[in-house]
Amino acid sequence: MNTKPQGKIRWTICAMIFAATTINLLDRQVLGILASDLQKKIGWNEIQYGYIVSAFQLSYAIGMAVVGRILDSIGTRLGYTLTILLWSLASMAHAFVGTPMGFGLARVFLGLSESGNFPAAIKATSEWFPAHERSIVAGIINAGSNMGVIVAALLVPLLTIQFGWQATFIMTGALGFLVVIWMWSYYRTPDQHASVSEEELKYIQSEQQAVKPIAWRELLNYKALWTFTIMKFLIDPVWYFYLYWLPKFLDKTFGIPLGKLSLPLMTVYLLSDAGSVIGGWFPTWLIQKKSYSIDSARKTAFLVCACAVLPMFFGSYFTNLWFAVIMVGIALAAQQAWSSNAYTLVSDIFPSNAVATVVGFGSMAGALGGVLFSMVIGWVLEKTGSYTPLFAYAASAYMIAFTLLKLLIPKIERIELKL
Repeated sequence: MNTKPQGKIRWTICAMIFAATTINLLDRQVLGILASDLQKKIGWNEIQYGYIVSAFQLSYAIGMAVVGRILDSIGTRLGYTLTILLWSLASMAHAFVGTPMGFGLARVFLGLSESGNFPAAIKATSEWFPAHERSIVAGIINAGSNMGVIVAALLVPLLTIQFGWQATFIMTGALGFLVVIWMWSYYRTPDQHASVSEEELKYIQSEQQAVKPIAWRELLNYKALWTFTIMKFLIDPVWYFYLYWLPKFLDKTFGIPLGKLSLPLMTVYLLSDAGSVIGGWFPTWLIQKKSYSIDSARKTAFLVCACAVLPMFFGSYFTNLWFAVIMVGIALAAQQAWSSNAYTLVSDIFPSNAVATVVGFGSMAGALGGVLFSMVIGWVLEKTGSYTPLFAYAASAYMIAFTLLKLLIPKIERIELKL
């Protein structure tokens, strides 16, 4: 293992991506927090809300189908800057609609533009960090997802009560412009960044491979791409379920209105944040301190996550608010730890010039899974009012995905590209 250099520019890049991811989820979560109030003001039902959520996820999936390839073609700096600018404008556009159809259209544009964040973030990680640090970085970046929801839980109720829901969408959307300026002015690849020392550059490049571009048809031949894709299809809908329906579940089950929603949501997502960072650190610790292989460390982390979510099978039967909050927080901590390792799995197996494409393809499948599950959620809640079958899937999906990973990838290792 190479000794760590004195240079820390790569960690500034990590902070930048963390900030972008925080804004990404903040903009995405505004609707989820306001859903109960907007439902009363605008008059949509559960099925229509499911369609509004699905509109985002479907457009997100469409964006994922192409955004990874675009990023691999035009580069991280330009691609990341554009996607942040566009999703900020799309978020602000929610302020100018007032019907279910209008919100659906706004979500379409938000989904298309937000689809670039995670492929760009993982691509930047593969450019700026050696392989053994990437799961830690992925965990930190993934924690930005939770931080975005925490910031939303703090800001959205306050802004809405003080200024109204339209102003809330405008003000939260405008925050993205700050990251746009930072990204465009500061981000470069390590070999082009003026502040990177020769020592840090050598360290960053110590575990990277120089490879030629790989065609789509070649990537589709690799079982690892399809394994990651299936995992995302199964697991991402669970994240969307909590993201968009947890505030509504708390309101319905425990009578938590908008003005008192901040503390329960902050608690849930602070736990989730911790899970994201610990989930990235844990396999690295196993590798460095316990001499685990990448394969055994990564799969051990996945198994721990799959076990940690199982109590949520009984989520609809929780009768105490804070017990429910803690259990959901543990489940989301495991979800984010899983996600950190799933993203790092791609960079474990594929070279950096294919990472964004693979992440984009898998994330497209995850969004499509979210589309289907969101429609099911809307139908189930409208017809039965019960969260029981929804929590049952949320608790079991991880163990199913882990079993498929074990079967389809007996050993996690770098693939030899057939060029």
